Amino acid sequence: MGFVPTMGFLHEGHLSLMRRAWIENDFVVTSIFVNPAQFGPNEDLAKYPRDVESDTSKCKEIGVTVLFMPDSSEIYGKNHQTYVAVENFQNYLCGSSRPGHFRGVATVVLKLFNIVKPTAAYFGSKDYQQLQVIRAMVKDLNVDTEVIACPTVREADGLAMSSRNSYLTVDERRQALCLHKALLAAQEMFSESEVNLQEYLNIMVNTINEAPSADIDYVKIVDPETLEDLDTIKDQALAILAVKIGKTRLIDNMLLGRNV
Repeated sequence: MGFVPTMGFLHEGHLSLMRRAWIENDFVVTSIFVNPAQFGPNEDLAKYPRDVESDTSKCKEIGVTVLFMPDSSEIYGKNHQTYVAVENFQNYLCGSSRPGHFRGVATVVLKLFNIVKPTAAYFGSKDYQQLQVIRAMVKDLNVDTEVIACPTVREADGLAMSSRNSYLTVDERRQALCLHKALLAAQEMFSESEVNLQEYLNIMVNTINEAPSADIDYVKIVDPETLEDLDTIKDQALAILAVKIGKTRLIDNMLLGRNV
């Protein structure tokens, strides 16, 4: 059984996970659940995009065996008080600016795994930190599910697909390309020669700042396994960033290195 957990408002990135799951499994389950536990008090839970009719139609077209759409009371019963904290990974990057977010992610994913009991679960690499949190949770708690990482799916112009892209105005959508451009600039520097790490950060920050509406949350070069900041770049590193375009917070990442 292959499992694709989502928060709905499905796009080609989600659908690619379902297709991969079908190739590798006899049955495919998709869940749609906008998880309140991973939203902070000033975040976009109430306005998070939803389109159940369209999502259901897309799942039928893919041939999903079961579409699981619980409500909050089914997932978090009365007096719910048990949560999962992946101690190290939740403190870096998005964890710093979104306290409690990854506790909510790890908790709901474990609950969904326990309900669905999948052989394998499929996640996009755009949410790289989330992927590492789930991998650690599965390993540490001996969860009998294989976590499969799938490549980031991008629009033709390079923008990583995200449900939150629907928030962007036409002009903001154009400016949002600065995230991918910044990552490509870092990758090009790596392939050209050995460069001081600060120069990678500078070129990414400068590229993003060319977009008038951009507000940087973080731009980092980190170890792909631990997500800790690197002092030097050797064989491989992860360029990862979070940027607000207008009011919309977007994330992206790219592996840099000879093994990519």
